[in-house]
Amino acid sequence: MRTSRTSLVAVAVALAALASAGTGQAATAGAAAPSACRPANHLAKITQDRASAGHVHFRVTLTAPKGYAPCRLAGSPTDVAFAHRGTPLGITAGRYGDQTAPVTFGPGRPVHFDIQVPDNGHRAPADGASFTLRAPDGEIPGTSAADGPFEVAAGTVIGPVRSGA
Repeated sequence: MRTSRTSLVAVAVALAALASAGTGQAATAGAAAPSACRPANHLAKITQDRASAGHVHFRVTLTAPKGYAPCRLAGSPTDVAFAHRGTPLGITAGRYGDQTAPVTFGPGRPVHFDIQVPDNGHRAPADGASFTLRAPDGEIPGTSAADGPFEVAAGTVIGPVRSGA
């Protein structure tokens, strides 16, 4: 019985050594970095932007830390939901603008999109938004989230993702 356990331990140690050696070789051989477009791999912040005639605007800026691979986004995010202090607001957002123009997103290449809210006196406070990003060929799996103080109302629309902060 003791020989068996000793053998199993020796085999486990040998396999662990092989696995770590393989991992080290893969990393140095140029293994692909994870995509910045995946929800866990970027940060999103909501800030107030300049108002326009009849609307208030809030900018959602996405940034990716170093170590992630650039990716392509296009159009307005989908499945947008707004919340205030964790409570869903039940406001459905539409889209506006060109839904086909691709932009590159990644470390050192922030992107943003607009939340356009009617200035009709019926705005509700919000502090969080969740959304699904879109690539030129479809949706990116997973739900991204952004936080920051803003307001929403019936008739709120989301603009397409654009380059820059």
